[in-house]
Amino acid sequence: MNIQLSRRSFLAAGAAATAAGLAPRAFAAPAPGKIWGGLFHMGVNMWSDQPVDSWGPYTGEDLELVCQKDYLRFDEGVWQRLTAHMVEAGMNLVVIDLGEALKYASHPEIAVKGSWEIDRFRAELARLRKMGLEPIPKLNFSTAHDAWLKDYSHMISTPTYYKVCADLVREVIDIFDKPRFFHLGYDEETHGHQRKYLYSVVRQGDLWWHDFLFFVKTVESAGVRPWIWSDFYWHHPEEFMSRMPKSVLQSNWYYGDAFALDDSNKNRFRVQAYIDLDKAGFDQIPTGSNWSNDVNFGRTVEFCEKHLSKERLLGYLTAPWVFTLPKFEAQNMRAIDQVAAARRP
Repeated sequence: MNIQLSRRSFLAAGAAATAAGLAPRAFAAPAPGKIWGGLFHMGVNMWSDQPVDSWGPYTGEDLELVCQKDYLRFDEGVWQRLTAHMVEAGMNLVVIDLGEALKYASHPEIAVKGSWEIDRFRAELARLRKMGLEPIPKLNFSTAHDAWLKDYSHMISTPTYYKVCADLVREVIDIFDKPRFFHLGYDEETHGHQRKYLYSVVRQGDLWWHDFLFFVKTVESAGVRPWIWSDFYWHHPEEFMSRMPKSVLQSNWYYGDAFALDDSNKNRFRVQAYIDLDKAGFDQIPTGSNWSNDVNFGRTVEFCEKHLSKERLLGYLTAPWVFTLPKFEAQNMRAIDQVAAARRP
């Protein structure tokens, strides 16, 4: 970094230089057929650094689960039953939220008690592929969901931060043997989502784009396609459309039960985003959930099949947003059942 540059000049120059490096790249060939995927968690240090009043299905003593911990909250038996049920349901892709779940060779200090050795995890990836599930990595670099980075989450947009994050992205791509996609998260980086955090950081304007495009370039330089949540579009539509590379795979998400596009649906802008992204030429994997109800995923598929172009609709993802623990096994299983039901003619 040229320390003679002003902060504003550095950000503008960096964003321009990064964007200039985003030339079209050859990514892994698409697997045949539509994606029917699920997002499930190994690491979970991603939401906050203190208890909150309520968080979806977590109430009372369960709220303590959401807070950052120094041990891995993951049950391998539940994981094996979930992945077996995914195959029974006809699903073909699993996004693995990693976070603190691995003992990264590049940064072992991120590990917690119970984090998996890399060789053990590689064996698990081989098992999933043999079952017919394509494993896709996810590391969330939103400042609202990066407690898994430990002290590095307090070093946002510094040279140390860029180096550590690049190390982790490259190592994970190697562990997954150059996956087709890499999910970067990048959702909910707002003041509202961090209002009860002990430490909150929200990037804006050129800094948000500088850092985001840094991750895009890091992933694409390895021949892998970046994948993100699309909610930045909800609050910055013009900025998103003018600066978001078309190479970035989009997952707009909406977990309500109403899909009307008129004033009767206060969340219609989230539903409309599916159509807007499609018309703008973005490839999408719409995401539904049984987070708040059991009808959302089926209605998501029904809506998107009706309104989105087939060539840019790569498939669907379910995201139950509960941990891979016995307490939440039933909700994870229901999410898989809902995918199976939506797949039926």
